[in-house]
Amino acid sequence: MYVAVSTDCIPDQIMPDVVSSLIDLEFTTVEIVLREDGTVLSPSRIDENFQDAFQLAVRSHRLDVCSYDVRIEAQGEEYFEQFDAICRLGKATKVVTLIVPSAELGTPFNEEVERLQRLVDCAEAEGVRVAMKSQIGRLSEDPDTVKVLCDNVKGLGLTLDPSHYYCGPHSNKKLDKIMEYVFHCHLRDSKKDQLQVRVGQGEIDYAKIVSQLGAVGYNHALSVHVSPDPSFEQRGELRKLRLLLETLL
Repeated sequence: MYVAVSTDCIPDQIMPDVVSSLIDLEFTTVEIVLREDGTVLSPSRIDENFQDAFQLAVRSHRLDVCSYDVRIEAQGEEYFEQFDAICRLGKATKVVTLIVPSAELGTPFNEEVERLQRLVDCAEAEGVRVAMKSQIGRLSEDPDTVKVLCDNVKGLGLTLDPSHYYCGPHSNKKLDKIMEYVFHCHLRDSKKDQLQVRVGQGEIDYAKIVSQLGAVGYNHALSVHVSPDPSFEQRGELRKLRLLLETLL
């Protein structure tokens, strides 16, 4: 296992400036968020500006890139077209893991299985893989549902975010049953009633999470995923969580 950090931790900067900031914080591995921000790494622009998107992504390789966090806003077939372009970008830049949200609560289960299987099939054709992320308000908020989805969608994995289970409506359920499906991991500190608090003021048991992941042979990223908050100094929090996680490895 190794420590990484999401570009979402410094959302006010664009590539490659954010990379320089993360290097200053002594991170060596980064997770790049692909969202609609007007750059060539916006999901809607990657296909028509593929070479430019490739060059911008490669410029981030002053850090190792462990994953792309995919935030596609398009619907219907356009969604899958944009996802296909991101899969090709993943292959071209040698980034294997693509993080996607699961469907919102209330979505028919079979419909979500079909959608996720289509994403997995598209990804596997380019040699990359799909990891849906734990998220309150979506089907992945329930560990039992995550297990059933991963069992039904061959090749699907999970981006484990323990905070969304610890603070969510299924906090009484153990996570051991889903550890074998984890492709990636997001970490911050949390309390039962607060998804994010300052590092050290919450109740997330990082040592237990690392131990559970180690027990199933997980050897991928522990990605720092701390959202900016005006009540604390962001760079200090990122450095603090990096150091804490490194002491566990």
